[in-house]
Amino acid sequence: MTSKQTDSEIPIEPVYSPATTSVDYQRDLGDPGVFPFTRGIYPEMYRRRAWTMRQYAGFGTAEATNQRFHFLLDNGQTGLSCAFDLPTQMGYDADHPRADGEVGRVGVAISSIEDMHRLLKGIPLDKVTTSMTINATASTLLLLYQLVAEETGIDPATIGGTIQNDILKEYAARGTYIYPPRPSMRIITDIFSYCQRELPHFNTISISGYHIREAGSTAVQELAFTLANGIAYVEAALQAGLAVDDFAPRLSFFWNAHNNLFEEVAKFRAARRLWAHIMRDRFKTNNPRSQLMRFHTQTGGSTLTAQQPEVNLIRVSIQALAAALGGTQSLHTNGYDEALGLPTEKAAKLALRTQQVIAHETGVTDTVDPLAGSYFVESLTTSLEERAKAYLDEIDAQGGAVAAIEAGYIQQEIERAAYAYTKAVDAGDKVIVGVNRFVDQQEMSPEVFPIDPALQREQSERVQELRRRRDQGAVDRALDELKVAAESSANICYPMKSALAARATLGEVSDCLREVFGTYTPT
Repeated sequence: MTSKQTDSEIPIEPVYSPATTSVDYQRDLGDPGVFPFTRGIYPEMYRRRAWTMRQYAGFGTAEATNQRFHFLLDNGQTGLSCAFDLPTQMGYDADHPRADGEVGRVGVAISSIEDMHRLLKGIPLDKVTTSMTINATASTLLLLYQLVAEETGIDPATIGGTIQNDILKEYAARGTYIYPPRPSMRIITDIFSYCQRELPHFNTISISGYHIREAGSTAVQELAFTLANGIAYVEAALQAGLAVDDFAPRLSFFWNAHNNLFEEVAKFRAARRLWAHIMRDRFKTNNPRSQLMRFHTQTGGSTLTAQQPEVNLIRVSIQALAAALGGTQSLHTNGYDEALGLPTEKAAKLALRTQQVIAHETGVTDTVDPLAGSYFVESLTTSLEERAKAYLDEIDAQGGAVAAIEAGYIQQEIERAAYAYTKAVDAGDKVIVGVNRFVDQQEMSPEVFPIDPALQREQSERVQELRRRRDQGAVDRALDELKVAAESSANICYPMKSALAARATLGEVSDCLREVFGTYTPT
């Protein structure tokens, strides 16, 4: 008989039974909402309220993305999720030479408070939560968001959302870092402290396995490396003098969902159990909310194919189902055309409708953790947990996630897995429909989302016009205060906010910190 295994190379038995699965209900599962939260973080889960449908959007100008936000909200989306272009992620204004050719390409271009006002025009910030996929410049975007609320008469204490703010996975898997790891960790703990005082309903970080998986990791590696990063953030905050139960309830996670349905469901369940034990047993938390893993899920971008792109609708549906069965708190479903470009309006609407069908037509939301007790699912959950623990032990032995990243260990493990996967696809051992089996000889040419090349010029002119009419003296004084704070141990968020309110640009703020912290070049 041909051997079977999951994408993480976990062997799959022909049939599972009590003889192959050992689970103690109280120790390993517990009821939903009860430690170790394997079955979900809330007692009633989706019976009370479905997950937040948070479709990712962002392209071109702030006005164009604002229109897409309103389109999605009008079609039933329940939360916003914003993508930023590479210059914004890397701390460059639209008129910087290094921004050339990238303005508005993979997300929206934001260079100033005025851009943020345009992005959020007509959005009720005290009623709609916003997730922002931003890391090296997360503090800047968060403060711009707060300033828009204040300048439009909304109490910042009432606004909510999430900043990704997960710089460690950038060094390991994604690449949009600016400063070296150690000062980057300092910025993150400053954000933790700032939000505790000023933005109590904002999730201060979204510890992200998504991009680790997109870089080619297995499900086990996604689980282990993400939790290792989470441990590093908690340790850094404790070293900065923060109390664990003050900041831990605002930590959140971000997972990928791939096609291996049962492994993905088991991964989400194992993640909750592992994190609960880490926070209770390792960090001695007293608040049960500190032990909860709240997470967002996005369907797997790297699983989408340019060949027969309509087939991606099926892939996305299966992945979204895995996220729902696994107990996600919010979900983004990819557009079927995203292997070709940004999602068209048609594709974005179909992606949202996919979530709505699962939530309202399938019965998945009628009971909590419906796959619990499956011999197969429980066995997979335990296997994923054990294999992730082995990685965590190795990373601890190296001195933690920061040291393991600096040594290249995590990057090498991801590269090894990515190579093995590609080799299996090339050999035909891993079937990809439309790519290495069931191939169409004549491919259709679907609509591709257009990007107007004129937008870079327009965005650059806006930045330059802002600089001409602002109070330059006030900007210079505010940036000087930011530099002084960065050179000391003071929280940089307060002077950064003052600089942004004075109409300093994102690039100017980033340059100020570059001058103090330097830039990171991998060895």
